[in-house]
This record gives sequence, structure tokens and C-alpha cells, in this order.
Amino acid sequence: MKTIGTLSIALLLGMSVSASANDSVTEAIENTKQWAIQTGDYANTRYSELAQINKDNVKDLRVAWTFSTGVLRGHEGSPLVIGDIMYVHTPFPNVVYALDLANDGKILWRYEPKQNPDVIAVMCCDTVYRGLAYADGKVFLHQADTTLIALDAKTGEVKWQVVNGDPTKGETNTATVLPVKDKLLVGISGGEFGVQGHVTAYSIETGEQMWRAYSVGSDDQLLVDPEKTTHLGKPIGKDSSISSWEGDQWKIGGGTTWGWYSYDPELNLVYYGTGNPSTWNPKQRPGDNKWSMTIFARDVDTGMAKWVYQMTPHDEWDFDGVNEMILTDQEMDGQMRKLLTHFDRNGIAYTLDRETGELLVAEKYDPTVNWTTGVDMDPASETYGRPSVVAQYSTEQNGEDTNTTGVCPAALGTKDQQPAAYSPKTNLFYVPTNHVCMDYEPFKVSYAAGQPYVGATLSMYPAPGSHGGMGNFLAWDNLTGEIKWSLPEQFSVWSGALATAGDIVFYGTLEGYLKAIDASTGEELYRFKTPSGIIGNVMTYEHGGKQYIGVLSGVGGWAGIGLAAGLTNPTEGLGAVGGYAALSDYTALGGQLTVFELPD
Repeated sequence: MKTIGTLSIALLLGMSVSASANDSVTEAIENTKQWAIQTGDYANTRYSELAQINKDNVKDLRVAWTFSTGVLRGHEGSPLVIGDIMYVHTPFPNVVYALDLANDGKILWRYEPKQNPDVIAVMCCDTVYRGLAYADGKVFLHQADTTLIALDAKTGEVKWQVVNGDPTKGETNTATVLPVKDKLLVGISGGEFGVQGHVTAYSIETGEQMWRAYSVGSDDQLLVDPEKTTHLGKPIGKDSSISSWEGDQWKIGGGTTWGWYSYDPELNLVYYGTGNPSTWNPKQRPGDNKWSMTIFARDVDTGMAKWVYQMTPHDEWDFDGVNEMILTDQEMDGQMRKLLTHFDRNGIAYTLDRETGELLVAEKYDPTVNWTTGVDMDPASETYGRPSVVAQYSTEQNGEDTNTTGVCPAALGTKDQQPAAYSPKTNLFYVPTNHVCMDYEPFKVSYAAGQPYVGATLSMYPAPGSHGGMGNFLAWDNLTGEIKWSLPEQFSVWSGALATAGDIVFYGTLEGYLKAIDASTGEELYRFKTPSGIIGNVMTYEHGGKQYIGVLSGVGGWAGIGLAAGLTNPTEGLGAVGGYAALSDYTALGGQLTVFELPD
């Protein structure tokens, strides 16, 4: 397949200054020696044009230097590199370090937040944090307690701070933020505590709130136009969300926004997904529960939604829709299309036209997915765009709670938040996945502010009838909906991928290995075991004429919550503790950044 032209690639990946994007961020991304944004670029491709490290010499990688974060628990996200400074973050308590790359990584400054440790008890799946953001000479930290901090990038001085949520109601944060134009886009966590999810835009300069858009609620809360906002090409209509809930359940309906955000400067649209409806017990919330489990395309200036697409109506399995939206321009059916590719927790990979929301491809990216036979792709059908649920794997049968066994994937999905990467050289997507199934026992639960509002007990285990492991790393064709190659892993791949112009893809494993893979063939070219399991995202930068690869080690996250939090009951950690019990035989807690280089 043909890829987009040079100019379009530059615009898409943020390689050219555009008045539609934040100039400081775009210019920082344009300098390919830096790693200026968690997602690699506004399009969320996690692709680097650096090629000094390539598939022929990657076997010679060695450790250049390391840095201990001083924090245990799970380390997600990655450092940023702006000029000669690397910015490193930790899980709770969310310490920030500025390291001088021109002076042996000397600590230029550190910021140590003072947070109430009670927030830990209302964080769903470990105390992870997915990283800092940079814009206009500031570094942005969204703390676990939802305090949003702007720090001077040179000195660490606090420039402003605002509070985005209320932990006493179960509102917390684990996600990074996205700087776009004069705004900072910020989400919220807490779907397991019955919060009403939202995305908020704050002024980069002052911290003033500019707009807030809820995932569920009234039209004015959602920032939708009933006649202009579309779902699969049709207007959503008045009260589209609240009419899909019973009574006022939407007020505690979830739809949190703790995933990744991407942005198209040409369309001025930001894309993100919403999480599970609350509670996990589907019998207690009849209806489609809109707009949980939904892809949103919003105008950055106003927050108004242009289109939505709900992937899992009336979710029965906790298949949050928050995973990244990767933006590409590719030739499809003889024409260039502005595409959005999304690997959902529900096990289906979607390709949509990101300008119109048209659904183009919806295919399983793990053949063991069994809760659905697939998505109805007939535009003339009344069920167009909906997955067909296999009754055997429904957790609500004949209107009653049902103890359901053998559901694939498990609640943590065929892929959780760990981001995929895209290479314009191969036109392939590189996807870290979970190969895990579950038993699901729903039960009635009552809502109380700040208390868990789950209503289900889970058990997880490797998908049967396959390689016996709990993960795969695969290459995906988003135009045909096909797996090109797949590498089995003993445990879920909880690390974010990195693709480079050196024809390599990097990822980490829960045992702690950094691996380098041939982007075309899937051949393993290099591996190195770091001090702890990797759930961080691999990044790259150049300094002093040399390319480096960096990754945070520190086992934890949902898959590693047993180790991170010292849990032993198999059903704890929302079912993950039992599923990943063997992980403790291969790794232990730790918080370390490891940076790799080629020999001189």
C-alpha cells in the first residue's frame, strides 16, 4: 500500500509548525532528537525517524546509564527529552526529576508533591502515572489526587495549579495530559467508583478552565449538538445519553477518560475513548449506557463533539474503550483516507475515517476472542456497527445475573492502555496484547460516594488452546484487518511499543526484558533483562550525536498489582492477582530508568 506524501506525513506527525497546533510542542516534536510528547507525536504513532540504531547493529546495544527513581510500584509512561534536559516521573507520590544530559544526568531540580496517601485506596489498579507533558516552557504534572501542576521547565518552580476532581468521590488520575494550541486536555479516572467521567480543557498559560465535556449526561454536559453530532453518519438526537440509562443512573455512570489522546491539526479535532459504565453488574443499568465505551472526536476550540462511535453498548465485561487512537493517512479502496485505528479492550481492532466517523474495518486481533461473533458492517442494518453478543458469554442472561465462565478476553482486554506503534515504512501497527480469559460473577452492589462500585468478582487465566502464555506482540494491517506476524509471550505485554526508521520495533516484557524486533519479519534481534518488570513505554532520543533507547522498569499496573501492592487473594486486584501469580518467580519490585546505546 502507498503511504502519504512527505508534506502530509509532516503535518500528521507534527513535523511542521502549524498554526492549528501548539507551536512549542510542534517545534519540539519537529526536532527528532527529542522525545517531546508521551505519544511520540500528535498522531500517537510512537514512531521515531532516528535510524542510527538499526536492525543490523541493534544486537550490539549496551547499557549506557541508569537512574533509580526511588519509588516502588508500577512505572508506566516514559521520560521526556527537551534539549539537554530529561524529565522523569514516578508513580505515586508522583515525583518529578529534571536530569542534565550534558552533565552525566545531574539532577537539576526535583518536585516532590505533598499528597494525601488516602488517595491510594481509591486508585483502581495500582498507583501508576503515564507521564509528563511539555509546552510553552512548562512541564505539566497531573497528580494522583487530580491536582494539575504547571512547573517551570528550567527551574521546577510552580507556575500555577488547579484541582481537576475529588478523590473523596473516587475521582483520581493515572493518565498524562495533552497540550494543544492554548489548552491542556485533561481526563479523569474512577470508573470503579461510580464517577461521571469527563475531559477538561485548561489554559496552558493560567490554568483557567476553558471547557468541560462529560462522557455521559445531558446534551449540554456532553457538549453535543443533537442534530449535528453523528453516530455512524446519523445525528445522535436529543438526550441520546440520558435516554439510554434508567432514571438518573447516568450521574454515577462512569465513562472515565484515563487513556491516551491524539490530535489532527488539519481537522482541529482531538480523539479519545471513554471507559466502562458503572457498575460492572450490567443488570443494574439496563440500556446502551451511552456514551461509555465510545470514541469521541471533538473540536479543540469549543469542546463540541463532531462524531461518536460506541464500540460496546451495554458493556457486560469491563471492556473500557480508552486505548489510543492512532492517526494515519493511507490509501484505501483507491483513495487517500484520513484514518483512525483503535485496538479496543474488547478484542476488536477498528479502522474509521477520522473526519466523518465512518466505520471501515472491525476485526478481532486475537482469534481467541469469543464474547462476540463480530461487528455488523452492513450500513442498511438496524444493528449496524454493533457487536453480536454470544449468549453463552453474556454476564446477564434472561434478565438475571449469570456466573459466566470462559470469557475471552478477560476484563483487562486483548490490549489495555499499553500503546501500540505505527511505522510508515512498513504500514504496519505493532501491538502489545494480553492473551487472557476470565470467569465473571456479577452481584448486586449499592453506590456510596468514594467506595468501590464494582459489583463483580473475576478470575483470570491464560487463553486455552493456544501457546499457553498470557501475551503476544503482533504486527497488524489496519486496512485488511489481518495479523501479519505474532510473537508469543509468557505474560501479557504491558509495555508500550516504539517503532523507528531503523526498521526496528522495541517493547518490554513483564519479566523485565527489553526486546528489539525486526519490523518486517518479527525476528527477535536483541534482548536485555532490566532490574524489574517493564510496564513503561519505550522511547528514543539523540544527544551528543548518539541515539539512545530508554525505558522505565518497575513491575505493577493491573497485571502486576499483586506484586506491587502485596496482594495474595486470587480474586483481588479485580481478578488479576491469581492470573499473574507466577510473575513473582521472574521479577521483583523496583523503579529504574535504563538507557541503552551502541558502542563507540
